[in-house]
Amino acid sequence: MVTDVLNRTRVHFDGYFGVRSAGSTVKRELMAGTVVFLAMSYILAVNPAVLGDQGALGDKGIPMQAVFTATAAASVFGTLVMGLWARYPIALAPGMGLNAFFAFSVVLGMGIPWEVALSGTLLSGVIFFVLAITKVRERVLDAIPMQLKLAVGAGIGLFVAFLGLRNAGIVVGSEATLVTLGDFTKGTTLLALFGLLVTVVFLALGKHGAVLYGIVLTTIVGIISGLVDLPDGVVDAPRGLEQTFGQAITHLPDAFTGQMIVVVLTMLFVDFFDTSGTLIGVSNQAGLLDENGKLPRAGRALAADSVGTMAGAVIGTSTTTAYVESTAGVSAGGRTGLTAVTTAGWFFLAMFCYPIFAVIAGVGAITAPALIVVGILMARSLGDIEWNRLEYAIPAFLTVVMMPLTYSIANGLAMGMLFFPIIMAVRGRIKEVHPVMWGLLVIFLGYFFFLAE
Repeated sequence: MVTDVLNRTRVHFDGYFGVRSAGSTVKRELMAGTVVFLAMSYILAVNPAVLGDQGALGDKGIPMQAVFTATAAASVFGTLVMGLWARYPIALAPGMGLNAFFAFSVVLGMGIPWEVALSGTLLSGVIFFVLAITKVRERVLDAIPMQLKLAVGAGIGLFVAFLGLRNAGIVVGSEATLVTLGDFTKGTTLLALFGLLVTVVFLALGKHGAVLYGIVLTTIVGIISGLVDLPDGVVDAPRGLEQTFGQAITHLPDAFTGQMIVVVLTMLFVDFFDTSGTLIGVSNQAGLLDENGKLPRAGRALAADSVGTMAGAVIGTSTTTAYVESTAGVSAGGRTGLTAVTTAGWFFLAMFCYPIFAVIAGVGAITAPALIVVGILMARSLGDIEWNRLEYAIPAFLTVVMMPLTYSIANGLAMGMLFFPIIMAVRGRIKEVHPVMWGLLVIFLGYFFFLAE
């Protein structure tokens, strides 16, 4: 009886997801989805640490348990849409870098309440959805030069790594030099250094769950050394969403301001190109691109990402986006949407484990190594920038360096968008500048004038 049920289930999965035609098996898809969850589940601890009121934002942050539940719920919803509708082995969750922009640039830097920031996230998701289901997406993709896309990714990586170094106590403030080296005799700093070391070792060994393993080992060592408290329990019913659910809709009228235009555009820009790059990269590794190098059902995949962002904002978290850690599942043999559905199942179960993740999120030394390592991985795109060509090197460098130095992703993005068309015009290549770039120049010029007031 049980065997018959399993066989019928296997046939159903194969029929809907095309498991066999993709050269995979149901067992392999389930295993791949598990690997993806292990590779990206660190977000359940890191996102509350970035956005929560017991983390970096303090009393300006979102209630801690609400962030955790929203993170898990948004991951479940977005990943299910990607798996069941677009049928790709790609998982979604609140994005690293975008959560940092939400917290440090929008809430802390601009003084915008988190409720209004969620409204901005919702608007960016709506615009993304419109772009995804129309041919406009191709025009926008073509308008932004690849060199700036690479610079934005690398700049966010440096910014995220800087946050991790600061949270770890490895880099601290200094009146004389602005920043300086921290106290390496301090217990929490030593714990963070240990976490960074073991995470890097796991990464170098090619372990897909390197970040998660580093967090687990760091937590254990922290508990043994008395630097980290034991969790109050293991399992707890999901709660807290009554504090965040629907806030993005309620505060939507407050999001239609000049200040929020830049916020929404930045969220949209980063999410749009980050998702596009992740989809192409993961699909290429899985051999899912067609003979022309294009992604079948690309509109569905991008729309699934935008739907995840909209749902996540309504639930109560920052931009939900496709995760490059999905490549771990592809490496394990995942080829269809069943991989994503499996990952979503694990996120659903994790939703009931808040006591464990709360302890991790509440200690910066534990989550800091994850931020640093993610930053390193994002900064790899620096090597693809054409530094020998000034028309690319200057705006790219300003984009990259301004993000960590001004503590704002928006500032770096705006600086690059300002300088690129101007330098291209000076170099006699004005015809190569897309009209969209001139429009962005005007918008971001207005942004800098707004900051000066």
